[in-house]
This record gives sequence, C-alpha cells and structure tokens, in this order.
Amino acid sequence: MRRGSLNSCACAGFTARATVALAALLAVLPRTAALAADDRPAAGWKAAAAAVKITPPDPLPMAGYAGRTEPAEGTEQELFAKALALEDDAGGRVMLITLDLIGVSAELRSRVVAALGTARSLPPHAILLNASHTHCGPDYRHEAATAYRESLERSIVAAATEAIDRLAPAELSYGTARASVSMNRRTSSPTGYLNHPNPQGPVDQSVPTLAVRSAGGGLKAVLFGYACHNTTMGFRRWLGDYAGYAQEYLEEDHPGTKALFMMGCGGDQNPYPRGELKYAQRHGRTLATAVEAALEVNQKEPRHQRKLSGTIRSAFGMVDLPFTDPARPPLAYPVQAIRIGDGVLLVALGMEATVDYSLRLKQELAKPDGPAIWIAGYSNLYPGYVPSRRVLLEGGYEAQSMPWDPGLEERIVARVHEIVAEVGGSGPAVR
Repeated sequence: MRRGSLNSCACAGFTARATVALAALLAVLPRTAALAADDRPAAGWKAAAAAVKITPPDPLPMAGYAGRTEPAEGTEQELFAKALALEDDAGGRVMLITLDLIGVSAELRSRVVAALGTARSLPPHAILLNASHTHCGPDYRHEAATAYRESLERSIVAAATEAIDRLAPAELSYGTARASVSMNRRTSSPTGYLNHPNPQGPVDQSVPTLAVRSAGGGLKAVLFGYACHNTTMGFRRWLGDYAGYAQEYLEEDHPGTKALFMMGCGGDQNPYPRGELKYAQRHGRTLATAVEAALEVNQKEPRHQRKLSGTIRSAFGMVDLPFTDPARPPLAYPVQAIRIGDGVLLVALGMEATVDYSLRLKQELAKPDGPAIWIAGYSNLYPGYVPSRRVLLEGGYEAQSMPWDPGLEERIVARVHEIVAEVGGSGPAVR
C-alpha cells in the first residue's frame, strides 16, 4: 500500500512529537481523578452550547495524508470548535468539546485544561476533548502553524467559557439510532490484510444522541456520535467531511440549535463510497437523518427517549501501554468516564481505537437497569492507532502504527473498568 494515498491515514508530523507532548499532559492531569457529586436526585439541569470557527485563514499544511505535501488551497466548509457545558443541581459540571480537527494532541489538551481551570475552575477530569478526525483540516502542530495553533487554543477556551457563562435550565434526554455510512476497511488477502471495504467485517453503526432542550421544550443542542473515519475526501480544501455536513444539516433543519459530533472507535472504519464531494454530503445527510430518528422527530409521543435525571460524575486516569521493545518507554494512555445522571455513561478512549473496543466495552459495561453505554475514541490524545488484540495479530495498516505489546487491549479494558467504577457506571443506575 502506498503511504499517503486516500486509503491510508498517515497523519504525518504528529507521531514523532507525541511522546514529548505527553509530558505536558501528565503535568496537568493526575494519574487518577474523580468527581463524585452528591447522590441526591437532581431537580433539574443547566446546559448551554457555544461554537467558534477555527478555519485557518492562511494556506497551512494539512493533516491526515503523508503524501499530500502541498498546503490547503481554499475552504469548502468552515471548521468549528464547539463546547457543551452541563451542570447538575448539586453544582457538578462537565465540559464536552468537539473539534473539526485530525486529533487532540497532548499539548493542546494540557493548555486548554490549564486555561479552563484558571478561568472557570473546571477540574481536568471534567473536560473531554474529542476530534472528528477530518482529513481536510490543518496540521496545527506544524512549525508553520505556530500563530494558528495559539489562536486555536484561545478559540477553544473562548467557546467553553461562553458555554459556561450561558448555562440555563434545561432538560436532557438520550436516544439512539443507526446509520449505514461506515464499513469495515480490513480485507484479508493472500498477501495480508488490505485497506479495502469489507462488508462482512465488524462495525458499530449506532448513533448515540444526547438532546438538550430548554425548559420550554425547544431543542437547543444535540451531541451525537459515530464510529467512522472522516476520509470521504482527500483534496486540498478545508472540510469537516461527512461529520461536518451532518452538523451543518442538523443546524439548518433546527434553527437555533448547536449540533456537536463526537467520533467513536472508527480506527478501522471508512465511509463508502468516497473520493467525491457528493458522497461526503450524502453520508452527512444519512447521519443527520439518523440523529432525527434518535430524537424521534415528528413522533406524537416519543417512546424511546431516556430522560436523564441525577448528578454528573467524571473520572480520568492513565494506563501504561508497553511495546515489544523493552527499551522503549511505555506510552501513557488516557481513559475517561463521564456519568450523566442515571441514563448515560460516556467512556472516552485516546487515539485511533479500532471498533473492537467499542463492541466489547458496550457488552461488558451494559447492565439491565444501568445507563446507556456510549464509547468515544479520538479523545484527549493523538496520534497513532490503538488496535485490538485481534487486529494487532492479524496485521495490516492499523497494526503497524506502533510496535505494541499484544496485551494492550486487556490493559486498556481493565483500566476502563476501574475508571468506570469511580463514577458508579458498572452497576445499576445510581438513584
């Protein structure tokens, strides 16, 4: 396979800098931190969302394909940083930040976390940063992007502080649907696993959806997830790809609503067909329509909405992932859990986790009377693939990112269970 082609996710320029940037992350974040709010049922929520454009004004280098060395030559669609602030009646808060970027570097997270801690007293474990992994966004860690990177950090903090300052009474509910945008991209061949659409491969096509409504019932914000690479396009124009269009369409169809996309465990998933702008738009419409279904739009009496009550809890921790080379220091990998009342448990994994993590954790964490399980990838640390044991042993593109020790999946899953236990998410819902 030729590196840098549309079929590869080389993400040039990040890997060599990731280890150094981890020091900044660890300086801000303790090994484990948890917020255990009062267990009393909440009388009501407060919530608000804000958005700010982060489209580079200059033709910077682009992230995602090593073979694409020329800078961007224009804008097809604006890129955004969006923030959703949630607060329970006991004062517990979380900040969910979504970004039309290739990933969240350790340095970017550490700077945003430090700024929000100073400006609004938010603890690190209550802040989640997730990237859509668009391959038509800037390489913001490139040496040519210094000014943009500083502006990006300020913009993210500005969106988050605006959301906090606009907190207002709200109703929260959770629903889910499915969308057929993704397909497994690992196909077995006599020469090994190829980056090629595999309709028989494992997928996670669920569309978890958190709705934020005003006290009067109007839709104010919607946070939705999906597990699939944003690689419909690889041209040299700024674009949010299918996730960007899904957000755009939802906001057009629901004026006054902020739509936020959270990437799932799509490390081995691609949108098909791809390579033409019309497909990015069609995939975006498919995903937006699935969100409408999750919201039960135009149904006289919604029957599948899980109205949320209770308190917010969050926890963050690291786990050391060793490599096959014992002389190479292990990588400190972030795991985060956010319990939103009695109805949703959001688990955020770092880097490009493959779909097996989502499928396994949903099965292991789900309880008959427990919260809905939402698994996100591409959160709080980038770059590099995090293959499951199966993918690692099979080989292929996703397995070649780093010389991982085959035990990495068990280490990550064990740490997830520990972090989830801190927020009370592995048993029946806290009442």
